[in-house]
Amino acid sequence: MDFEEETVQPDEERGISTLVVILVSIVVLAILAGMFFAVVAMVKHPQETETIRDVVIIFVAVESLFIGLALILLIVQIARLTALVQTEIKPLIDSGSETVNTLRGTSEFLSDKMVRPAIKISSTYAAVRRAIDLVKSGRSKSR
Repeated sequence: MDFEEETVQPDEERGISTLVVILVSIVVLAILAGMFFAVVAMVKHPQETETIRDVVIIFVAVESLFIGLALILLIVQIARLTALVQTEIKPLIDSGSETVNTLRGTSEFLSDKMVRPAIKISSTYAAVRRAIDLVKSGRSKSR
Protein backbone atom coordinates (compact mmCIF):
# COMPACT_ATOMS: atom_id res chain seq x y z
CA MET A 1 0.00 0.00 0.00
CA ASP A 2 1.19 3.48 -0.76
CA PHE A 3 0.66 6.05 2.00
CA GLU A 4 1.46 9.29 0.23
CA GLU A 5 0.19 12.50 1.73
CA GLU A 6 -1.93 14.67 -0.48
CA THR A 7 -0.22 17.99 -0.95
CA VAL A 8 -2.13 21.17 -1.69
CA GLN A 9 -0.61 23.39 -4.34
CA PRO A 10 0.03 27.07 -3.49
CA ASP A 11 -2.52 28.19 -6.13
CA GLU A 12 -5.16 25.94 -4.55
CA GLU A 13 -4.34 27.31 -1.09
CA ARG A 14 -4.79 30.89 -2.32
CA GLY A 15 -8.11 29.93 -3.92
CA ILE A 16 -9.37 28.30 -0.73
CA SER A 17 -8.26 31.20 1.48
CA THR A 18 -9.84 33.73 -0.91
CA LEU A 19 -13.10 31.76 -0.84
CA VAL A 20 -13.05 31.70 2.97
CA VAL A 21 -12.44 35.46 3.14
CA ILE A 22 -15.31 36.12 0.73
CA LEU A 23 -17.73 33.87 2.67
CA VAL A 24 -16.79 35.44 6.02
CA SER A 25 -17.22 38.93 4.55
CA ILE A 26 -20.68 38.03 3.22
CA VAL A 27 -21.76 36.62 6.59
CA VAL A 28 -20.50 39.71 8.46
CA LEU A 29 -22.26 42.05 5.99
CA ALA A 30 -25.51 40.04 6.33
CA ILE A 31 -25.35 40.30 10.12
CA LEU A 32 -24.71 44.05 9.97
CA ALA A 33 -27.57 44.56 7.47
CA GLY A 34 -29.90 42.51 9.66
CA MET A 35 -28.98 44.58 12.70
CA PHE A 36 -29.56 47.83 10.77
CA PHE A 37 -33.01 46.74 9.58
CA ALA A 38 -33.90 45.49 13.08
CA VAL A 39 -33.04 48.89 14.60
CA VAL A 40 -35.05 50.70 11.93
CA ALA A 41 -38.02 48.40 12.53
CA MET A 42 -37.76 48.93 16.31
CA VAL A 43 -37.74 52.71 15.91
CA LYS A 44 -40.80 52.63 13.61
CA HIS A 45 -42.78 50.23 15.81
CA PRO A 46 -42.08 50.96 19.51
CA GLN A 47 -45.07 48.90 20.77
CA GLU A 48 -43.83 45.69 19.10
CA THR A 49 -40.31 46.50 20.31
CA GLU A 50 -41.54 46.52 23.92
CA THR A 51 -43.21 43.15 23.39
CA ILE A 52 -40.04 41.69 21.87
CA ARG A 53 -38.02 43.15 24.77
CA ASP A 54 -40.33 41.48 27.31
CA VAL A 55 -40.08 38.13 25.50
CA VAL A 56 -36.28 38.38 25.41
CA ILE A 57 -36.18 39.21 29.14
CA ILE A 58 -38.30 36.13 29.89
CA PHE A 59 -36.08 34.00 27.64
CA VAL A 60 -32.92 35.25 29.41
CA ALA A 61 -34.49 34.53 32.82
CA VAL A 62 -35.35 30.95 31.81
CA GLU A 63 -31.89 30.49 30.34
CA SER A 64 -30.38 31.73 33.63
CA LEU A 65 -32.41 29.12 35.50
CA PHE A 66 -31.06 26.38 33.21
CA ILE A 67 -27.50 27.63 33.68
CA GLY A 68 -28.03 27.65 37.45
CA LEU A 69 -29.29 24.06 37.36
CA ALA A 70 -26.31 23.05 35.23
CA LEU A 71 -23.95 24.67 37.74
CA ILE A 72 -25.62 22.84 40.62
CA LEU A 73 -25.23 19.53 38.75
CA LEU A 74 -21.60 20.38 38.06
CA ILE A 75 -20.94 21.05 41.75
CA VAL A 76 -22.61 17.74 42.69
CA GLN A 77 -20.46 15.89 40.16
CA ILE A 78 -17.30 17.54 41.51
CA ALA A 79 -18.31 16.50 45.04
CA ARG A 80 -18.82 12.92 43.83
CA LEU A 81 -15.46 12.93 42.08
CA THR A 82 -13.78 14.21 45.24
CA ALA A 83 -15.43 11.45 47.26
CA LEU A 84 -14.33 8.88 44.68
CA VAL A 85 -10.76 10.08 44.89
CA GLN A 86 -10.79 9.88 48.68
CA THR A 87 -12.50 6.48 48.94
CA GLU A 88 -11.17 4.62 45.89
CA ILE A 89 -7.99 6.12 44.53
CA LYS A 90 -6.28 7.02 47.82
CA PRO A 91 -6.40 3.39 49.05
CA LEU A 92 -4.97 2.28 45.70
CA ILE A 93 -2.09 4.71 46.10
CA ASP A 94 -1.54 3.55 49.68
CA SER A 95 -1.53 -0.07 48.51
CA GLY A 96 1.01 0.78 45.81
CA SER A 97 3.18 2.52 48.38
CA GLU A 98 2.98 -0.52 50.65
CA THR A 99 4.00 -2.76 47.74
CA VAL A 100 6.99 -0.55 46.99
CA ASN A 101 8.05 -0.68 50.65
CA THR A 102 7.74 -4.49 50.61
CA LEU A 103 9.89 -4.68 47.47
CA ARG A 104 12.45 -2.38 49.07
CA GLY A 105 12.63 -4.66 52.13
CA THR A 106 12.92 -7.76 49.93
CA SER A 107 15.74 -6.25 47.90
CA GLU A 108 17.59 -5.21 51.07
CA PHE A 109 17.15 -8.74 52.48
CA LEU A 110 18.46 -10.33 49.27
CA SER A 111 21.36 -7.89 49.23
CA ASP A 112 22.30 -8.67 52.83
CA LYS A 113 21.77 -12.45 52.71
CA MET A 114 22.86 -13.40 49.18
CA VAL A 115 24.75 -10.71 47.31
CA ARG A 116 27.16 -9.55 50.00
CA PRO A 117 28.21 -13.12 50.97
CA ALA A 118 28.68 -13.96 47.28
CA ILE A 119 30.87 -10.87 46.86
CA LYS A 120 32.91 -11.82 49.95
CA ILE A 121 33.40 -15.38 48.70
CA SER A 122 34.36 -14.16 45.24
CA SER A 123 36.82 -11.60 46.60
CA THR A 124 38.33 -14.16 48.97
CA TYR A 125 38.69 -16.65 46.11
CA ALA A 126 40.34 -13.95 43.95
CA ALA A 127 42.72 -13.05 46.79
CA VAL A 128 43.69 -16.69 47.40
CA ARG A 129 44.14 -17.27 43.67
CA ARG A 130 46.32 -14.17 43.37
CA ALA A 131 48.38 -15.27 46.37
CA ILE A 132 48.87 -18.72 44.80
CA ASP A 133 49.86 -17.11 41.49
CA LEU A 134 52.39 -14.90 43.32
CA VAL A 135 53.83 -17.87 45.18
CA LYS A 136 54.07 -19.87 41.93
CA SER A 137 55.73 -16.99 40.09
CA GLY A 138 58.14 -16.51 43.00
CA ARG A 139 59.19 -20.17 42.88
CA SER A 140 59.68 -20.18 39.14
CA LYS A 141 61.98 -17.13 39.33
CA SER A 142 64.09 -18.57 42.17
CA ARG A 143 64.86 -21.81 40.30
